[in-house]
Formats: sequence, C-alpha cells, structure tokens
Amino acid sequence: MVDRRNVLRGAVLAGGVASLAAWMPAWAQPVSAGIVSALPTVSGKDIHLRIAHQTIMVDGRQTHAIGVNGTVPAPLIHLREGQTVRLHVENTLDEDSSIHWHGLLLPFQMDGVPGVSFPGISPHSTFTYEFPVVQSGTYWYHSHSGLQEQMGHYGPIVIDPAGEDPIQSDREHVIVLSDHSPLHPHAIFRKLKLQGGYFNFQKQTLAGQLAGRDQSGKERRAWGAMRMDPTDVADVTGSTYTYLVNGYGPRDNWTALFEPGERVRLRIINASAMTTFNLRIPGLKLTVVQADGMAVRPVPVDEIQIAIAETYDVVVEPQDDRAYTLVAESVDRSGMARATLAPRPGMIADVPPLRPRPLADMKDMGMGAMDHGAHGGGGTEHTMRDFSVAPDVQKSPTVQTISPMPVDRTGEPGQGLEGVGHKVLVYRDLVALDRNPDARAPNRAMRIHLTGNMERYMWAFDGRKLNEVKAPIPFRKDERVRITLVNDTMMGHPIHLHGHFFELVTGHGGHAPRKHTVQVQPGGTVTFDLTADAVGDWAFHCHMLYHMHAGMMQVVTVRPNDEAGA
Repeated sequence: MVDRRNVLRGAVLAGGVASLAAWMPAWAQPVSAGIVSALPTVSGKDIHLRIAHQTIMVDGRQTHAIGVNGTVPAPLIHLREGQTVRLHVENTLDEDSSIHWHGLLLPFQMDGVPGVSFPGISPHSTFTYEFPVVQSGTYWYHSHSGLQEQMGHYGPIVIDPAGEDPIQSDREHVIVLSDHSPLHPHAIFRKLKLQGGYFNFQKQTLAGQLAGRDQSGKERRAWGAMRMDPTDVADVTGSTYTYLVNGYGPRDNWTALFEPGERVRLRIINASAMTTFNLRIPGLKLTVVQADGMAVRPVPVDEIQIAIAETYDVVVEPQDDRAYTLVAESVDRSGMARATLAPRPGMIADVPPLRPRPLADMKDMGMGAMDHGAHGGGGTEHTMRDFSVAPDVQKSPTVQTISPMPVDRTGEPGQGLEGVGHKVLVYRDLVALDRNPDARAPNRAMRIHLTGNMERYMWAFDGRKLNEVKAPIPFRKDERVRITLVNDTMMGHPIHLHGHFFELVTGHGGHAPRKHTVQVQPGGTVTFDLTADAVGDWAFHCHMLYHMHAGMMQVVTVRPNDEAGA
C-alpha cells in the first residue's frame, strides 16, 4: 500500500529525473536497467580517469564534491580476469591525490597509497597505473589521500571471470552505499577532536528513563562513572550525513528494474567513509554468493551487516509484479539509504520506519566471557584499563579501555541485530566455494589490539598511532601467520590489509572464507590466517576514514626470504 504523500513525492521526483541524470555515470542513472545492458563504462586496456572538483545534487540540495570524470560515484570500471590494464589518472586538484584499487592483487608500487607504496599523484599531473588483472568479482576504488574519499572520490569495479561465471543471473545491478555531508570533512574531523560525541543526537534522556526506556538508573550511574556512553555506536551520524545509494539520497529514490521471475544479481559495495550499514529488502530473500569478490557457498539470509569497505554479491528472485524497497540503515539507526527494485519506472513500495537504536552492553565492553552480574561500577572501572591482559599495548593516552575478557563474535549478527526475528548473515555462515590455495597450518601467531580514546578522538593499533610507530610489521615471503585482532573499544572496526586476502578462522578448514576486510565487533576478537605472498610495503588500517586519519594505521612489510634478517 502506498499513501497519497508518497505518490505526490514520487511525481515530484520523476519530474527531477532529467536534472539528476546529468550528475550521474551511466551505470547509476536514476532508473537503471542494470549493467548487463550495453551501458557505457570505462573498460579496455587503456582507461583515462580525471580527478576534479565539482558540484553534485543530493536530495535536491547542491553541494561541493571531488569526483572522477565528472561524476559521483565515479565511473564503473569493467575489466576481465587475465587482461592487463593501464589506468591513466589525471589529478586536476591543487593538492596531491591518489587512487587505491581496493581488494585488487597487484604489485605494491601500483597499490596507490601515498607515502607507503608510491609518492602520490602531484597536483596537475598524471600517473599511470599498470597491472595484470588476476582475479574476478566485485571491488571498488577510492582516494587514499587525506579525506578526499569522503568528498565523493570513490567508484565501483566489476571484473568478469576469464571463463564462464559460476554465478548465473538474468540481470545485474551495482549498489554503492555511501555517506555524504555538506560539512567539509576537515570540519567534521575537528568537531570530533573537540567532542567525540558531537554528532550523537540519540543520547539517553531523563524523559526516557522516566518512561522506562534504555538503561536503568543504576546502570547509567555505573556507565557514567566509567565515562562511557552506551549510545556511542557511530562517530558521525544522520545528524549531518545523508546516506546514499549510487549517489542518490533517500528522497531521490534510485530505482533498479527487473522482470518478475528473473534472477537478479546485486553487487553491493559499502563505499562509505564512516558508516556500517544493515541492509535488507523486505519481502525478498538475499542469497549471498560472494564476499569481498570471492565466491562462497550460497547462503540465504534476510539481512546483512555490511562493514565499511566490504562487498557482498547477493542474488534475489522477485516473483511478483510489484516494487520492493532496499533499506540500508546506519548501524546507529540515525538514518538510512533507500532505493527501489521495481518492474517499471515510477513504482514505489512502503519504506519501513527506522528501528530503535541499539545500546552498547557489557559484551561490547569486552566482558563477553565474564559473569556480568558480578561486576558493578567500581570493579568494572578497575578492570577496564588493566594492561596486564595486553602486555604488548603501549600505555598511552590513546588507550582509554582494554577489554578484560574479549570473545570471538564471528557467530553474532552485529550490534543491534540480535533480536530482529529473522536470519542475519554472520561470518561463520560464509564457506569458500573453492578450496583455499594455501591450507597450511600457521607457523607463528600475532595478537594486535585495536585501541582508542573517544574523548580525545585518538585511534591506534596497540596504543601506537601511525606517527609513533618506529618500524613496519615484518613478514617473510610466503610465511603463514595466524593473526588475532582484539577490539578494546566499544565500536566496531573494519580492518583492511592491502595486497592480500586472508582466511577467517571460523571452523571451515580449507574452505574458510577469504576476505580483505573484516569487521571486529566491539569487545570482540577476529582470528585469520595470512599467507604473506606479496612482496612489498602494504597499508594495514581501520577503514573508518577518520580513525585512519587519527592514527589507526600501520605498514606491513613482506620481504623475500633472503632479506628476512635485514
């Protein structure tokens, strides 16, 4: 059922389609028939990309952006496994820029991280990336310079397999999720440095307590004594962000077409700067067939929590001649990205209201293995910064808390999704379709702590910000290492390792899912096995843009075996 207000809004939006079309690349026109159609993309052996300032229109409001080839998101780069590609990137800005090919396996000099793998692209100059395409799947690209990614410098990559695609579909759509603010990203970062919870408009209130909502008075006093806020789920929220699908705001209502009975493949990319999304399509089952570009055994689910920089390919099979709403709520539920799947242009479906925002709990504090009832305010406060449980963590102002007893949360659906009443994808559901190329047991282990201080907005690995690190994390070529990430903060962190895939240790042995980005839930751990098979210097960081900017990044160095002692 559709109310009159939605019908009128749809009519107004339809009248604005022509003006919106001018801002968008061909693959993301206001009404898309899908990328299977002969839409113009950038493809072939030589591709030209131009980074420049521009304006964009979001929900009827014109704002400043940095785009590629005149659009935000950037053009879809369509490649084929086995080809060699040359990408000529012109930087028209008055500052350095760059492009990182997120998830692609390539020589480190082509990875695109200034100061790590190359100097960057100087103002008003052109840099040519050239590399063989050795994989297939759904990936994306973005700036790794300053905060340009937040301003619109990101786009999708689709790589067709060299042979027949094992994922059969009648139609494909690319779904790029992102967050956009009229505030300049440096202004956002400054506000966070001055007050970590500046954008949180969903704090607990006295009125809420009197109405019996959220925490009890005792709980609030205990959390207050620890100077912790259980509503602090997202740093930057819908108070300043508009959440986008393919560059369109919720009122713009981007529409993907289908024919009833078709198998429709959705290539979903979280290209946001700071937002974890919970994605669902009410009325449709989502069958997950790829994660981070790698094929997995099909998993039917109703909802997926998509961390920043992850990609998921899903297949939907709408049978009815009706519209469906694609909903991507921000993790703190302060807003949503919204689009429509429909048989014909102009159709819309009900948009569900935002669900109640989640509250952090004792497990999010890293007490998942403790008897919660035995820990009141004083005892808990004492245990929340016990460096004896993390001897490798530097005692620094960057470490506000240390998880006393963190637990593996890869079998959990993600913050706020525990009681939704339907199937949510968890990492343990993912099983690699093909056996992993390297199933050796690891020969050594590492434990890395994700640390932060929300009050001072400082973020780091093991209490050391990037500018405090004396040397890179060293690996020998082809060694097998088991790495455990421990989240000592009350916020999820998407951790990305450049130039490599790793296998999540989730009980699937040689068919463990291979990923390049993994979400570490608050107070939780994630363990993965890594084959350090790519020689060079590689970035290793949290993919929350402002966390990386604040210091949550290090460099991994892989050296040939004959240089291991150097």
